[in-house]
Amino acid sequence: MLIRPLLLAVLLAASLCLRAFAAEDEPIRSGPMVGHAEMRSAQLWVQTTREAKVHFEFWPTAAPERVRSSREVGTREAEACVAKLPADLLEPGSTYEFAVVVDGKRVNRPYPQRFRTPVHWQFRRDPPDFTVAVGSCNYINDEPYDRPGKPYGGGYEIFRSIAAASPEVMVWLGDNCYLREPDVGSRASVLYRYTHSRAVAELQPLLAMCSHYMIWDDHDFGPNDSSRGFRDKVVTREAFELFTANPTYGIPERPRLISTSFEWGDAEFFLTDDRTDRAPNTRQTGERPYLGKEQVRWLIDALVTSEATFKFVCVGNQVLNPAAGPEIETYGHYATEQKELLEAIRAEGIRGVIFLTGDRHHTELTRMPREGTYPLYDLTTSPLTAGPSGRGKNEKNPWRVDGTLLAERNFAFLRFSGPREERVLTLQVRRTDGSVAWEQRIEAKELQ
Repeated sequence: MLIRPLLLAVLLAASLCLRAFAAEDEPIRSGPMVGHAEMRSAQLWVQTTREAKVHFEFWPTAAPERVRSSREVGTREAEACVAKLPADLLEPGSTYEFAVVVDGKRVNRPYPQRFRTPVHWQFRRDPPDFTVAVGSCNYINDEPYDRPGKPYGGGYEIFRSIAAASPEVMVWLGDNCYLREPDVGSRASVLYRYTHSRAVAELQPLLAMCSHYMIWDDHDFGPNDSSRGFRDKVVTREAFELFTANPTYGIPERPRLISTSFEWGDAEFFLTDDRTDRAPNTRQTGERPYLGKEQVRWLIDALVTSEATFKFVCVGNQVLNPAAGPEIETYGHYATEQKELLEAIRAEGIRGVIFLTGDRHHTELTRMPREGTYPLYDLTTSPLTAGPSGRGKNEKNPWRVDGTLLAERNFAFLRFSGPREERVLTLQVRRTDGSVAWEQRIEAKELQ
């Protein structure tokens, strides 16, 4: 019972150390961060404070003498001094520790740096038990550019609470940073905003202890409620790719999207792009795409092909909430495409589909019944550090699961457990301090 408080104390001390280091000639601005991990490789990310030569050293936790190195690259100011490098020829189901080497000198960090590779369970054993953290809406205050009045961001200690529970994976569901009005229109300012949001001290231990995957929504794509007409979306797409370590970016038919997918255990996650091809919310004529035809086709093909027990479709905005209104950004504003996607899931007999969404500045679980087949769930998790909103209390969402509305900063854990034929997903929403707000259990057989 003492493990979690002790780990929280260690993470707090690490944050204090990082604040002290920031005043010195620190070669690392943010990271290292663990990105996409396969059974035999893992992506590692770091941002240096200046142009430098960078590589990673890594070794099995069980055999620290077996140190290996990635290749070396030079970071460049034109690319925000970011380096992404693979650690290759790993072993499945293993834990590795790692370190960053900058200009030939290993940089020590005051917290654990480790990554895990997925277990090779297929044809061998039951799926493993594992945990995935999810959240959205990360606002880091920056007074010269923030709105006047009370700071909008806060509660950064939430990242220590997530790290203390040691998830294998974290999925960021959009608005991972907030572009301010002065940021838009300048490539340097966009990179500044991404850098500023990534460098907060409380976040660093979490970045280095599990695999991180990200989608975007309007605030890291562009201005509020931005869509396909945003002038500088090529610039923000470049910034998104620089500051993430997803497995791939885009689909063959639409390489400018950020869409991709990954698997962990018997779960597969489909990371969608709800901004690049999206029509404006208020557009009255012509086609009104949300994900767009090519992305919907890719998503259905991928869902049909997937053999995962649980298939998570990650979208920036709510998919199932039927509440309407000009201040509510949901898939329902694009009813034709929404109907096409949901009907295709039914017609193809795709099992195990659950939506993961963000954006709303409150959390809730929506359970949409469907005649003749299983219900669809949409877990909305928001915000991490941005300002919470109480507007959800007055929304007419008849499918909201009782007791799941939470209008405060929070994150969620997806816990997967049980033997192959009796898999269970436990949804657990936690407050900033890590205390449990609510929990829901979904059996895989319910999603057949």
